[in-house]
Amino acid sequence: MSAPAQARAAVMTAPGELEVQRFDVPDPEPGAVLLRMRLSGICGTDKHTYRGETLQYAGTPHERQLEYPITCGHENVGTIEAIGGDLPVIDGAGVALQAGDRVVPGANVACGVCWYCRTGQPYYLCEQMDDYGNSLNTLRAPHLFGGWSDMLYLLPGSKIFRVPDELPDEVAVLTEIMAVTHGFELARRLAVTPFGESVVVLGVGPLGMCHVIKARLLGCGQLIAIDKMARRVEAAGRFGATSGLCADDHDEQELIARVVELTGGRGADVVLDCSGVPETFVTALKMVRPGGTVVEAGAFVDLGPVAINPNADICTKDVNILGIGGETSEAYAPSMELMARNLDRLPLTGLVSHRFPLERAREAIEVAQTGAALKVALDPSLAADAGGVV
Repeated sequence: MSAPAQARAAVMTAPGELEVQRFDVPDPEPGAVLLRMRLSGICGTDKHTYRGETLQYAGTPHERQLEYPITCGHENVGTIEAIGGDLPVIDGAGVALQAGDRVVPGANVACGVCWYCRTGQPYYLCEQMDDYGNSLNTLRAPHLFGGWSDMLYLLPGSKIFRVPDELPDEVAVLTEIMAVTHGFELARRLAVTPFGESVVVLGVGPLGMCHVIKARLLGCGQLIAIDKMARRVEAAGRFGATSGLCADDHDEQELIARVVELTGGRGADVVLDCSGVPETFVTALKMVRPGGTVVEAGAFVDLGPVAINPNADICTKDVNILGIGGETSEAYAPSMELMARNLDRLPLTGLVSHRFPLERAREAIEVAQTGAALKVALDPSLAADAGGVV
């Protein structure tokens, strides 16, 4: 099937404003790939962008202010439409890709030559990093750089991963956020706990829910899910949480006391903060046991500072703190394989609770910010008046 002359894209023209625009579909340059989109998830970062919270990597050499208009969407699954040039483009396993392959592209494009790239640091630390649906906006030709579109243009050097045949689209679209959970694996090693460690997940939106799934599949013991939205806490139980606490029903001290009680009076071995608000980082430090590990995985945009006591909260408790700035490219394929092996163990196909067409992108992102949704995805194959609850 040949590519259409034009592709639709749901473009965020300003905070709170979305409209469908059309762009010419280019022939891909050598090394580039044209992807026909199947599903694109709505991420917490997209919600921040929608609200106008666009200062990213604040206080670091990578600090940047996003510019509108943007076609969001970096959690993507699609089918290769065309590959530019005569040289092969290989997937994450070193196998040449071809038209018709169903793939998940990496969210970021690293330069490959800066100090961070040359020394094996996570690719999101690249000094010249671009990312789809984020820094790559619609001002740059050929404009189709976000997944909320019919077609996605993948630049030369993009990481691309073939989807296992048995993994359905509604699970494959979770790959990028599941790859962000690599911090949990490192936390297990730092916390030096026996098999079956206790884990708290603060904030069980899509990112937190993927941390719940990872913790359960890797064999944790007590798994406590905390969120302000009761529906999300209830859903976390279906994905492996052993206890759930609704933050709207308890103040901070009550939540801390309950976690300490549930973990034998010590506090949790690992606390995963995925809430996307700064205040819960302080709460996480109070929930973790002495010698335990706090993973901060939900603070990507700058929402302001918090007050902590380095002595009482960190040093005398000998607490490890891991800041996770995103997914690693090495985690994509293992994440898909882990999910594919466990489709009959957890209801992974049910995590995408809503699908919307591109024409209803504004409604989709509004729904994604409510307790009515787990994971919301845009499906360009849907008719303009279709979609909603799956």
